[in-house]
Amino acid sequence: MLKETFIKALITEDLGRGDLFARISTSKPIRAYIIAKSDGVFAGEEYVSTLAKMYDLSLEWQISDGQTFSKGEKLLYISGDSKDILSLERSILDMVLHASSIATLTAQYVAALQGTGVKLLDTRKTRPLLRAFEKYAVRCGGGINHRMGLDDCLMLKDTHLKTIDDLEYFMKEVRQKIPFTSKVEIECEDLVMAKKAMKAGADIIMCDNMGLEETKEVVAYRNENYAHILLEASGNVTLETIEAIAQTGVDAISSGSIIHQANWIDLSMKVEDVKVEG
Repeated sequence: MLKETFIKALITEDLGRGDLFARISTSKPIRAYIIAKSDGVFAGEEYVSTLAKMYDLSLEWQISDGQTFSKGEKLLYISGDSKDILSLERSILDMVLHASSIATLTAQYVAALQGTGVKLLDTRKTRPLLRAFEKYAVRCGGGINHRMGLDDCLMLKDTHLKTIDDLEYFMKEVRQKIPFTSKVEIECEDLVMAKKAMKAGADIIMCDNMGLEETKEVVAYRNENYAHILLEASGNVTLETIEAIAQTGVDAISSGSIIHQANWIDLSMKVEDVKVEG
């Protein structure tokens, strides 16, 4: 979903038929700010900047996407018409809170992989209609996006494989019918399936819920026979397990939890004292 379309839908949801306070209040120029009430990693700059252009608001950024912040730090000053800023307050905060919470947890996973050379990937386990937004937040936290949808990479999961009688023949058909630049990833639950998928011509092998020792066997077999194939580990990935998974020698680790297990951090908007004329 395009940023502008997403933002309009977000604001419409909150405004409904119009902000009742805006109906009875008088417009005046004000300056507000977003303040951190907990530590975190910031995300949301791109979206708030787009919103500001739509409503003629002036922004003074004190932070950028991907930077860390501390409790008590002022992150952004917003200047403009009081009716607009007060009506948009929750929409702005919800975007920044949601994105920054994902970025904050993602950054913790990335930190756990530091020095291993293994990439952290997200998944398609995103909230409906929020995929682009949530995957943007992952990038702000230092993670890398996995496929955005079913159209940019062919992944054969266990459910797909149940419908395929001859994998090698199927893969030959695949190469004739999908774009030349598209990769094929095959989900494998054990070494036997991984060997079969490599032989069939997969570009990426997903070691799905494999134990550490079996994953190491897949890595060794790949290194010996199909060095060009990428290996991704997935399943049961936590902050406590991710380093051990990385040490198996895979190229990447994917985790849906960096999005759906992110707990909201605490940010708030305040309005500076308004000068009274006369």
